[in-house]
Amino acid sequence: MSRYYTFIYQYVMQLEAQYLSGLLLFKPTLYYDSRGYFFESYHQEKYKALGLDVSFIQENQSLSKKGTIRGLHYQLAPHAQAKLVRVVQGVIWDVVVDLRKEMDTFGKWQGFLLSSENQHQLFVPKGFAHGFIALSSEAILAYKCDAYHFPDAEQGIHFQDPTLHIPWADYAKPQIVSSRDAALPLFQAAVFNF
Repeated sequence: MSRYYTFIYQYVMQLEAQYLSGLLLFKPTLYYDSRGYFFESYHQEKYKALGLDVSFIQENQSLSKKGTIRGLHYQLAPHAQAKLVRVVQGVIWDVVVDLRKEMDTFGKWQGFLLSSENQHQLFVPKGFAHGFIALSSEAILAYKCDAYHFPDAEQGIHFQDPTLHIPWADYAKPQIVSSRDAALPLFQAAVFNF
């Protein structure tokens, strides 16, 4: 067997379940040498063995300047999306809010530092609002989805909702927000069906 294939079979990844049920943080092992590094950013069978049995059918990528906030976004059922989020370049603070009414953690949020250096990947199941703020001069985010983008199902929550108390300003100032995101409703007025 060649050295390359031996290298592939030695692939290791850590998985951490999170406070909000269903969230998973994948921490791949990066293999460095004089050329740079290598890691598998996705391998369906290996992720399935770790508990992620999802079929992804769409992948999106965005570039954001420092201080850009995108979110908090989600799609209503039956068009809700589960996402596997990672940073290709730069650093973000990624935030998810639990919108599942039957859960004890309904209305709670959790934040994660994702970067091209740590290569952590966050699995966000259906029933969560998702957003992030770019912390580096530019941040390129890529995420796989298990359902297609469906514009008529798009919803969101205003990032500065006072009941959520998400400390965006602790991470970057000034903040750049689209007019669409600035007009999103507060949590109490938001529409969700999870």
